[in-house]
Amino acid sequence: MTETSTGTPTGTATGTYEVVVVGGGTAGLAAALVLGRARRRTLVVDEGEPRNAPAAHMQGYLTRDGMPPAEFLAEGRREVEGYGVEVVRGRVVDVVRDGSGEFDVTIGSGAGVHARRVIVTTGLADELPPVPGVAERFGRDVLHCPYCHGWEVRDLAFGVLAANPMSVHQALMVGQWSKDVTLFLHTVTEDELSDEDRRRLAAAGVAVVPGEVAELLVTDDRLTGVRLVDGSAYDRSVLFVAPRPVPRTGLLERLGAELRETPFGSYPVLDATGLTSVPGVWAAGNAAGFAEQVVNAASGGYRAAATLNGELLFADLDAAIARGRG
Repeated sequence: MTETSTGTPTGTATGTYEVVVVGGGTAGLAAALVLGRARRRTLVVDEGEPRNAPAAHMQGYLTRDGMPPAEFLAEGRREVEGYGVEVVRGRVVDVVRDGSGEFDVTIGSGAGVHARRVIVTTGLADELPPVPGVAERFGRDVLHCPYCHGWEVRDLAFGVLAANPMSVHQALMVGQWSKDVTLFLHTVTEDELSDEDRRRLAAAGVAVVPGEVAELLVTDDRLTGVRLVDGSAYDRSVLFVAPRPVPRTGLLERLGAELRETPFGSYPVLDATGLTSVPGVWAAGNAAGFAEQVVNAASGGYRAAATLNGELLFADLDAAIARGRG
Protein backbone atom coordinates (compact mmCIF):
# COMPACT_ATOMS: atom_id res chain seq x y z
CA MET A 1 0.00 0.00 0.00
CA THR A 2 1.87 2.96 -1.24
CA GLU A 3 1.22 6.64 -1.05
CA THR A 4 -1.76 7.73 -3.18
CA SER A 5 -2.95 10.81 -5.00
CA THR A 6 -5.85 10.81 -7.44
CA GLY A 7 -9.31 12.27 -7.88
CA THR A 8 -10.58 15.48 -9.48
CA PRO A 9 -10.18 18.54 -7.24
CA THR A 10 -11.23 21.77 -8.90
CA GLY A 11 -10.88 25.48 -8.27
CA THR A 12 -8.53 28.40 -8.85
CA ALA A 13 -5.86 29.51 -6.41
CA THR A 14 -5.03 33.19 -5.98
CA GLY A 15 -3.23 35.44 -3.54
CA THR A 16 -1.08 34.62 -0.56
CA TYR A 17 -1.20 31.47 1.53
CA GLU A 18 0.52 30.64 4.74
CA VAL A 19 1.32 27.18 3.37
CA VAL A 20 1.27 25.65 -0.10
CA VAL A 21 1.28 21.85 -0.17
CA VAL A 22 2.58 20.49 -3.47
CA GLY A 23 0.88 17.13 -3.97
CA GLY A 24 -2.54 15.96 -2.85
CA GLY A 25 -1.84 12.39 -1.83
CA THR A 26 -1.87 10.93 1.65
CA ALA A 27 1.08 12.95 2.96
CA GLY A 28 -0.18 16.20 1.46
CA LEU A 29 -3.73 15.79 2.70
CA ALA A 30 -2.58 14.74 6.17
CA ALA A 31 -0.48 17.90 6.35
CA ALA A 32 -3.37 19.99 5.07
CA LEU A 33 -5.71 18.53 7.68
CA VAL A 34 -3.40 19.59 10.50
CA LEU A 35 -2.92 23.04 9.00
CA GLY A 36 -6.61 23.57 8.33
CA ARG A 37 -7.49 22.66 11.88
CA ALA A 38 -4.78 25.09 13.02
CA ARG A 39 -6.59 27.83 11.06
CA ARG A 40 -3.78 28.32 8.57
CA ARG A 41 -4.71 29.51 5.07
CA THR A 42 -3.56 26.47 3.11
CA LEU A 43 -3.53 25.50 -0.55
CA VAL A 44 -3.07 21.96 -1.87
CA VAL A 45 -2.05 21.67 -5.53
CA ASP A 46 -2.58 18.14 -6.85
CA GLU A 47 -1.30 17.04 -10.25
CA GLY A 48 -3.33 13.83 -10.07
CA GLU A 49 -0.64 11.29 -10.98
CA PRO A 50 -0.91 8.62 -8.28
CA ARG A 51 1.80 6.06 -7.74
CA ASN A 52 -0.72 3.36 -6.93
CA ALA A 53 -3.36 4.22 -9.54
CA PRO A 54 -3.36 0.63 -10.89
CA ALA A 55 -4.28 -0.81 -7.46
CA ALA A 56 -7.95 -1.55 -6.87
CA HIS A 57 -7.58 -1.47 -3.09
CA MET A 58 -5.12 -0.38 -0.43
CA GLN A 59 -4.20 -2.60 2.49
CA GLY A 60 -2.51 -2.24 5.85
CA TYR A 61 -4.03 1.08 6.93
CA LEU A 62 -5.90 0.51 10.17
CA THR A 63 -9.70 0.96 9.72
CA ARG A 64 -9.25 1.54 5.95
CA ASP A 65 -7.91 -1.88 4.96
CA GLY A 66 -9.27 -2.80 1.51
CA MET A 67 -10.57 0.69 0.73
CA PRO A 68 -10.15 1.82 -2.91
CA PRO A 69 -7.46 4.53 -3.08
CA ALA A 70 -9.73 6.92 -4.99
CA GLU A 71 -12.37 6.73 -2.25
CA PHE A 72 -9.72 7.24 0.42
CA LEU A 73 -8.48 10.43 -1.19
CA ALA A 74 -11.94 11.73 -1.96
CA GLU A 75 -12.77 11.39 1.73
CA GLY A 76 -9.48 13.10 2.59
CA ARG A 77 -10.26 16.06 0.36
CA ARG A 78 -13.74 16.34 1.83
CA GLU A 79 -12.26 16.45 5.31
CA VAL A 80 -9.61 19.09 4.61
CA GLU A 81 -12.00 21.30 2.66
CA GLY A 82 -14.27 21.23 5.68
CA TYR A 83 -11.56 23.19 7.51
CA GLY A 84 -11.23 25.79 4.77
CA VAL A 85 -8.27 24.26 2.92
CA GLU A 86 -8.32 24.93 -0.83
CA VAL A 87 -7.58 21.95 -3.10
CA VAL A 88 -6.97 22.58 -6.80
CA ARG A 89 -5.96 20.40 -9.72
CA GLY A 90 -2.76 21.57 -11.31
CA ARG A 91 0.98 21.17 -11.59
CA VAL A 92 3.42 23.31 -9.69
CA VAL A 93 6.07 24.10 -12.27
CA ASP A 94 8.32 26.26 -10.11
CA VAL A 95 8.95 27.43 -6.56
CA VAL A 96 11.29 30.38 -6.05
CA ARG A 97 12.49 31.68 -2.72
CA ASP A 98 12.12 35.48 -2.49
CA GLY A 99 14.27 37.95 -0.61
CA SER A 100 12.24 37.63 2.58
CA GLY A 101 12.66 33.86 2.86
CA GLU A 102 9.15 33.16 1.58
CA PHE A 103 8.15 31.61 -1.75
CA ASP A 104 6.58 32.42 -5.10
CA VAL A 105 4.81 29.36 -6.48
CA THR A 106 3.97 29.02 -10.18
CA ILE A 107 1.09 26.73 -11.09
CA GLY A 108 0.37 25.38 -14.56
CA SER A 109 0.76 27.82 -17.42
CA GLY A 110 1.78 30.73 -15.25
CA ALA A 111 -0.72 31.36 -12.45
CA GLY A 112 1.18 32.35 -9.34
CA VAL A 113 0.57 32.39 -5.61
CA HIS A 114 2.71 33.38 -2.65
CA ALA A 115 3.50 31.07 0.25
CA ARG A 116 5.19 31.63 3.57
CA ARG A 117 6.09 27.95 3.77
CA VAL A 118 6.01 24.96 1.40
CA ILE A 119 5.52 21.22 1.91
CA VAL A 120 6.56 19.01 -1.01
CA THR A 121 4.69 15.70 -1.27
CA THR A 122 5.13 14.97 -4.97
CA GLY A 123 5.86 11.26 -4.53
CA LEU A 124 7.57 9.09 -7.12
CA ALA A 125 6.87 7.16 -10.29
CA ASP A 126 7.53 3.44 -10.83
CA GLU A 127 9.45 2.54 -13.98
CA LEU A 128 8.53 -1.02 -14.89
CA PRO A 129 10.64 -3.62 -16.71
CA PRO A 130 9.93 -3.44 -20.48
CA VAL A 131 8.48 -6.93 -20.71
CA PRO A 132 5.24 -7.25 -22.74
CA GLY A 133 2.31 -7.61 -20.37
CA VAL A 134 3.96 -6.24 -17.23
CA ALA A 135 2.69 -2.66 -17.45
CA GLU A 136 -0.77 -3.78 -18.57
CA ARG A 137 -1.25 -6.05 -15.56
CA PHE A 138 0.59 -4.03 -12.92
CA GLY A 139 -1.49 -3.72 -9.77
CA ARG A 140 -3.66 -6.71 -10.70
CA ASP A 141 -1.63 -9.92 -10.90
CA VAL A 142 1.70 -8.22 -11.53
CA LEU A 143 2.66 -6.82 -8.14
CA HIS A 144 5.61 -5.26 -6.35
CA CYS A 145 4.92 -5.29 -2.60
CA PRO A 146 4.02 -8.42 -0.63
CA TYR A 147 2.93 -6.31 2.35
CA CYS A 148 0.49 -4.52 0.05
CA HIS A 149 -0.87 -7.52 -1.83
CA GLY A 150 0.53 -10.75 -0.38
CA TRP A 151 -2.54 -11.72 1.65
CA GLU A 152 -4.85 -11.32 -1.36
CA VAL A 153 -2.77 -13.72 -3.52
CA ARG A 154 -1.59 -16.08 -0.80
CA ASP A 155 -0.83 -19.69 -1.75
CA LEU A 156 -0.96 -19.04 -5.51
CA ALA A 157 1.92 -19.87 -7.85
CA PHE A 158 4.31 -16.91 -7.64
CA GLY A 159 6.92 -15.76 -10.09
CA VAL A 160 9.54 -13.11 -9.38
CA LEU A 161 11.04 -11.20 -12.30
CA ALA A 162 14.63 -10.31 -11.46
CA ALA A 163 15.71 -6.77 -12.28
CA ASN A 164 19.08 -7.04 -10.52
CA PRO A 165 20.72 -9.34 -7.94
CA MET A 166 18.70 -7.63 -5.17
CA SER A 167 15.63 -9.38 -6.57
CA VAL A 168 16.76 -12.42 -4.61
CA HIS A 169 15.61 -10.57 -1.50
CA GLN A 170 12.16 -10.09 -3.05
CA ALA A 171 11.93 -13.77 -3.95
CA LEU A 172 12.78 -14.76 -0.39
CA MET A 173 10.28 -12.30 1.09
CA VAL A 174 7.29 -13.36 -0.98
CA GLY A 175 7.88 -16.92 0.19
CA GLN A 176 6.02 -15.97 3.38
CA TRP A 177 2.81 -15.87 1.34
CA SER A 178 3.34 -18.88 -0.94
CA LYS A 179 5.53 -21.96 -0.93
CA ASP A 180 5.41 -22.13 -4.74
CA VAL A 181 7.90 -19.44 -5.83
CA THR A 182 10.01 -19.31 -8.98
CA LEU A 183 12.70 -16.68 -9.52
CA PHE A 184 13.12 -15.82 -13.22
CA LEU A 185 16.63 -14.42 -13.54
CA HIS A 186 15.71 -12.53 -16.75
CA THR A 187 18.64 -10.11 -17.30
CA VAL A 188 20.59 -11.34 -14.25
CA THR A 189 23.17 -14.02 -14.89
CA GLU A 190 23.65 -17.01 -12.62
CA ASP A 191 27.19 -15.80 -11.92
CA GLU A 192 25.77 -12.67 -10.30
CA LEU A 193 24.18 -14.72 -7.53
CA SER A 194 26.35 -15.03 -4.45
CA ASP A 195 26.90 -18.32 -2.65
CA GLU A 196 24.76 -16.95 0.18
CA ASP A 197 21.97 -16.15 -2.31
CA ARG A 198 22.05 -19.71 -3.60
CA ARG A 199 21.96 -21.22 -0.10
CA ARG A 200 19.06 -19.06 0.98
CA LEU A 201 17.05 -19.68 -2.18
CA ALA A 202 17.56 -23.42 -1.75
CA ALA A 203 16.60 -23.29 1.92
CA ALA A 204 13.43 -21.36 1.04
CA GLY A 205 12.52 -23.80 -1.73
CA VAL A 206 12.62 -21.10 -4.41
CA ALA A 207 13.14 -22.47 -7.92
CA VAL A 208 15.61 -20.50 -10.04
CA VAL A 209 15.12 -20.26 -13.82
CA PRO A 210 17.88 -18.65 -15.93
CA GLY A 211 17.12 -16.95 -19.23
CA GLU A 212 15.41 -13.77 -20.38
CA VAL A 213 11.63 -13.44 -20.07
CA ALA A 214 9.97 -12.63 -23.41
CA GLU A 215 6.35 -12.08 -22.38
CA LEU A 216 3.57 -12.84 -19.94
CA LEU A 217 0.87 -15.35 -20.82
CA VAL A 218 -2.70 -14.22 -20.23
CA THR A 219 -5.92 -16.20 -20.60
CA ASP A 220 -9.38 -14.68 -20.07
CA ASP A 221 -7.80 -11.51 -18.65
CA ARG A 222 -5.86 -13.52 -16.07
CA LEU A 223 -2.12 -14.15 -15.77
CA THR A 224 -1.44 -17.81 -16.44
CA GLY A 225 2.26 -17.99 -17.11
CA VAL A 226 5.64 -16.66 -18.20
CA ARG A 227 7.35 -17.40 -21.52
CA LEU A 228 11.12 -17.14 -21.99
CA VAL A 229 12.88 -16.10 -25.19
CA ASP A 230 13.86 -19.72 -25.79
CA GLY A 231 10.15 -20.59 -26.02
CA SER A 232 9.85 -22.44 -22.71
CA ALA A 233 6.82 -21.52 -20.60
CA TYR A 234 6.08 -21.74 -16.89
CA ASP A 235 2.67 -21.70 -15.27
CA ARG A 236 2.35 -18.80 -12.82
CA SER A 237 -0.65 -16.96 -11.37
CA VAL A 238 1.15 -13.96 -9.89
CA LEU A 239 4.34 -12.17 -10.90
CA PHE A 240 6.26 -9.90 -8.53
CA VAL A 241 8.49 -7.24 -10.06
CA ALA A 242 10.77 -4.56 -8.66
CA PRO A 243 10.08 -1.27 -10.48
CA ARG A 244 12.81 1.35 -10.68
CA PRO A 245 11.60 4.24 -8.50
CA VAL A 246 11.91 7.71 -10.02
CA PRO A 247 11.55 10.32 -7.22
CA ARG A 248 9.73 13.50 -8.24
CA THR A 249 12.23 15.84 -6.63
CA GLY A 250 12.63 18.40 -9.41
CA LEU A 251 11.18 21.26 -7.34
CA LEU A 252 13.45 20.43 -4.42
CA GLU A 253 16.47 20.36 -6.70
CA ARG A 254 15.62 23.77 -8.16
CA LEU A 255 15.29 25.15 -4.65
CA GLY A 256 18.78 23.87 -3.90
CA ALA A 257 17.78 21.19 -1.40
CA GLU A 258 20.54 18.78 -0.47
CA LEU A 259 19.87 15.26 -1.78
CA ARG A 260 21.23 11.89 -0.69
CA GLU A 261 21.92 9.03 -3.06
CA THR A 262 20.31 5.67 -2.26
CA PRO A 263 19.96 2.39 -4.19
CA PHE A 264 16.42 3.57 -4.96
CA GLY A 265 17.13 7.09 -6.21
CA SER A 266 18.01 10.52 -4.82
CA TYR A 267 15.93 11.83 -1.92
CA PRO A 268 16.16 15.03 0.15
CA VAL A 269 18.22 15.16 3.31
CA LEU A 270 15.67 15.76 6.10
CA ASP A 271 15.66 16.34 9.82
CA ALA A 272 13.35 14.37 12.09
CA THR A 273 10.38 16.62 11.24
CA GLY A 274 10.79 16.44 7.45
CA LEU A 275 12.52 19.82 7.10
CA THR A 276 14.84 19.94 4.08
CA SER A 277 18.12 21.83 3.92
CA VAL A 278 16.14 24.79 2.51
CA PRO A 279 14.63 26.84 5.37
CA GLY A 280 10.85 26.88 5.09
CA VAL A 281 10.57 23.78 2.89
CA TRP A 282 9.46 20.38 4.20
CA ALA A 283 9.06 17.07 2.37
CA ALA A 284 6.96 14.00 3.20
CA GLY A 285 5.68 10.78 1.68
CA ASN A 286 7.43 9.11 -1.25
CA ALA A 287 9.13 12.42 -2.11
CA ALA A 288 11.04 11.84 1.14
CA GLY A 289 11.81 8.14 0.73
CA PHE A 290 11.16 5.06 -1.39
CA ALA A 291 9.57 2.87 1.28
CA GLU A 292 6.95 5.28 2.66
CA GLN A 293 3.67 3.37 2.78
CA VAL A 294 0.35 5.20 3.15
CA VAL A 295 0.46 5.03 6.94
CA ASN A 296 4.03 6.38 6.97
CA ALA A 297 3.11 9.11 4.50
CA ALA A 298 0.22 10.24 6.70
CA SER A 299 2.51 10.34 9.73
CA GLY A 300 5.17 12.29 7.85
CA GLY A 301 2.68 14.84 6.59
CA TYR A 302 1.21 15.29 10.04
CA ARG A 303 4.63 15.74 11.66
CA ALA A 304 5.80 18.26 9.06
CA ALA A 305 2.63 20.32 9.35
CA ALA A 306 2.66 20.41 13.15
CA THR A 307 6.30 21.52 13.17
CA LEU A 308 5.71 24.11 10.46
CA ASN A 309 2.71 25.53 12.31
CA GLY A 310 4.77 25.99 15.46
CA GLU A 311 7.53 27.70 13.50
CA LEU A 312 5.07 30.18 11.99
CA LEU A 313 3.53 30.86 15.40
CA PHE A 314 6.82 31.78 17.03
CA ALA A 315 8.04 33.70 13.97
CA ASP A 316 4.93 35.88 14.19
CA LEU A 317 5.33 36.37 17.93
CA ASP A 318 8.96 37.37 17.54
CA ALA A 319 8.03 39.78 14.73
CA ALA A 320 5.37 41.36 16.93
CA ILE A 321 7.89 41.81 19.74
CA ALA A 322 10.34 43.41 17.31
CA ARG A 323 7.68 45.80 16.03
CA GLY A 324 6.80 46.75 19.60
CA ARG A 325 10.39 47.56 20.36
CA GLY A 326 10.59 49.63 17.21
